[in-house]
This record gives sequence, structure tokens and C-alpha cells, in this order.
Amino acid sequence: MLAIAVAVFAFYPSDHYIFLPDPARPVESLVHVEGEHESDDQGGIYMVDVIVRKASLLERYFPGIHEGATVVPGDVYNPQNLPERIQRQQGLAEMSSSQRIAAAVALRELGYKISPDGVIVSAVDVGAPADGVLKPGDVIVGANGEDVSDAEDLSKVMSDVEPGEQVTLRIDRAGTEQTVEVGTKASDDDPPRALMGILIEPKLDLPVKITIDTGQIGGPSAGLAFALDIVDELGPTDIDHGERVVATGELDLDGNVHEIGGIKQKTFGARDADADIFLVPDANAAAARKYADGLRIVAVSDIDEALHVLATA
Repeated sequence: MLAIAVAVFAFYPSDHYIFLPDPARPVESLVHVEGEHESDDQGGIYMVDVIVRKASLLERYFPGIHEGATVVPGDVYNPQNLPERIQRQQGLAEMSSSQRIAAAVALRELGYKISPDGVIVSAVDVGAPADGVLKPGDVIVGANGEDVSDAEDLSKVMSDVEPGEQVTLRIDRAGTEQTVEVGTKASDDDPPRALMGILIEPKLDLPVKITIDTGQIGGPSAGLAFALDIVDELGPTDIDHGERVVATGELDLDGNVHEIGGIKQKTFGARDADADIFLVPDANAAAARKYADGLRIVAVSDIDEALHVLATA
């Protein structure tokens, strides 16, 4: 009986989630760029992820059995109580958007002229007002009589919408333009803000063919790493200078680097990959340094700053 009790405690899932480090990995093999340079140096740009899963009862009460682990209550990690399938879909949609944005930001750094032409619906929350009205792949080109060329245009329109009101959208669906009415609800995090319940990404026509294959890894935090690698592969110089550069941070289309989650685990992951330098968003720098254990942590606010750091390292 004791053995059974121990086994249950060790393996039975709790109502908490555990965040675990995942060693950083090079992105060169994931990013394929038309016209890229061949590289044989020992450095490179690395991305870093976090392993998230249900914690066992043992892990729930003794997370220290795993180095760098953090245990989070289920209602904190998943406040909307979404099915894991939906969470996965949202994470993959965020990853897809981050890849497109990273490619555009990198190409702009290399002198290409790129402008968004509408916003693409990348995912629709199940049960949200937009569910059944909008579909992934729809391109929003207008809202409440205003043209929409980027996410900022849509945000301006939505700022004047009260929760519960309808939004009139002009969309392009598979080449056919149509008008739809979409309801809204109050944001869980910011109740005065009205949401349709969609994830969006900019519609971008890129002049260079770039594909990024990250499999089932989700989330937006690898944007900075992707952009740096594309600049490295297409640009005139080797920006990593033979060093292992781990980078994390969500990019917006203007190249700004935004705060990400799981910085404790990502710092451990950078350490596990024997990184020489870890580029992190400004907002995450203090926490990263807490777990650095000698790893060089550099805070960056945008891609220009990241490139400057690497050029002068």
C-alpha cells in the first residue's frame, strides 16, 4: 500500500501547472531564407522555450526536485479554463504571427520597404462574440467605417467601442470582400475594454521567401531571435561573431521588444546551452539577472539596440 501511495503522489496530476527550463536551441536550422549565407562558425542565434505541463502532486508540493521549476495554480495559468486543445491553437497562432513580424522587422533592417495591408485573423476564441462570424484567414480591411491597414488602426476603432456593442467589419475572405457584424465582450483583464475574441497578425507581403518551422512550439517570445537570425543570414556581416547568443522577446512591427513570460526558466535554459550572452526585454532583465549565475544578461528595448550590442560585444 505504501508503494501505491508513493506512486500516486509522484505521478497523479494536481490542479497546478509546472514551468520547467528547456535548453536553448539554435534557430539557424529552423529558419530558411532565400539567398542566405552559409555559416560554419561555432556560435549562432538561439531561441529558448519553457516546458509547461500539469504538475504531479509531488511536484506541486516539492517543485525544488527540478532545478529552475515554478509551480503555478491552474486558475492563474488558465484563468478562462480553456481546453488544452484551444490553448495549443492560440499558442501556435501567436508563434505564426511572431514569425511573420520577425521576418518583416529583419527585412526592414536590411533596407527593404514593407508595410502592412490589413490584419489577418489568426485565431478565434471558442465561445467569443467573433466565434462563428469570423474565421482564421479572414483579412480585416475596415472597421466601423474606417480603413484598417494595421493593428493600430483596429485598436483605435475598438477604443471607442463599449463592451456589448456591435462592430461592423469589412473583411476579405478568400478573395471576396464582405461586411459582417461582430459582437463584443468585456476584457477579463481590463473590463472597460471591448473585445471580439480574436488573435490578429499583420498582413504582410514579403519580398524575400522566408519560412520558419518550429513544430509544435507556441507563443510569441522567439520573435527577437528569429529577426536576429534572418539579419545574420542575409546581412553583410556575421552578427554573432562566433558566440552563442540566446535571445528572447516579443517583437512588434516597429521592432520594439516586449516583456515575455517564463524568464526564470528561460534563463536556466540559456545557461544549459552554455550561452555567451542572453538578450532579454528591459522588463525582464532584473529577474533574469537573479538566475544568471555568471551568464551575461543584456537588456534591450528594440532590435536596433540588440544589433548594436552584438556589434560592440
